[in-house]
Amino acid sequence: MSTLICGSIAYDNIMVFHDRFKNHILPEQIHILNVAFLVPEMRREFGGCAGNIAYNLQLLGGDPLIMATVGDDADAYLARLDDLGLARTYVRRIAGSFTAQAFITTDLDDNQITAFHPGAMSFSHLNEVSDAKGATLGIVAPDGRDGMLKHARDFAASKVPFIFDPGQGLPMFSGDDLMEFMRLADYACFNDYEAKMLCDRTGRTLEQLSREVKALVVTLGGAGSRIFTAGGCYDIPCVEADAIVDPTGCGDAYRSGLLYGIAHGWGWEKTGQLAALMGAIKIACRGGQNHHPSRDEIGERYAKAFGTALW
Repeated sequence: MSTLICGSIAYDNIMVFHDRFKNHILPEQIHILNVAFLVPEMRREFGGCAGNIAYNLQLLGGDPLIMATVGDDADAYLARLDDLGLARTYVRRIAGSFTAQAFITTDLDDNQITAFHPGAMSFSHLNEVSDAKGATLGIVAPDGRDGMLKHARDFAASKVPFIFDPGQGLPMFSGDDLMEFMRLADYACFNDYEAKMLCDRTGRTLEQLSREVKALVVTLGGAGSRIFTAGGCYDIPCVEADAIVDPTGCGDAYRSGLLYGIAHGWGWEKTGQLAALMGAIKIACRGGQNHHPSRDEIGERYAKAFGTALW
């Protein structure tokens, strides 16, 4: 059972400023802002929603297929996919472009200034969902705007069930666009801020929107998550993490649990619990793809958290 993951592949360039932004930004001069921050710490991580989701789904024993676009500078990422045994059959290189990249600077108060260059991601509409013949489940994760719309329509036309997961890409879409996604999708997933924006743009409540899909999932950070279905609402608690180190990629890890549970026909409570566990495992490591639990270890963590066997 292959899961087609349509979304971004990106490099995350993460820098630490050993001071506070507020000490260097003069409010009365904001109209002529010209500042530079010395960042002695920097690391480059492999990221992007498609890459992160596929990485976590493989840890669970799933069969992820990545559909994404990358640029001329993608050799290191492509080599990593090969090393991990993640198929890149549907990863398209766009000549003359950069791979999508985020440049994130964090200060001592954990404030962040981020610049994001979409690069090759803007050409994601060139990919065809129908090319992935063996896919039985999919997800439309943050990607180029045209690509997200096209892939949602393609999944629906191919009768392949999928999750609509707009993430940080949600502001690109109008209320009408979002309602089209909701009607095409079988499942939808948002964080609490995105869910509020979804309601504002569509003029509908979460309860009304949940009737468009088999399940609508809203993650609530430290308060857990809620899954709205025709059979009721499931409140999923957080799983205690070994440490709170870095939230980058936690949402993607959570979604891998959703995809695994859906693919295996699990009930929503168990599916949500696995999703919560994957987020807790990820948050204890820096970057979106640096945690390495075995499948057995994931099972042990689940049994400890929920008192029942996972596999």
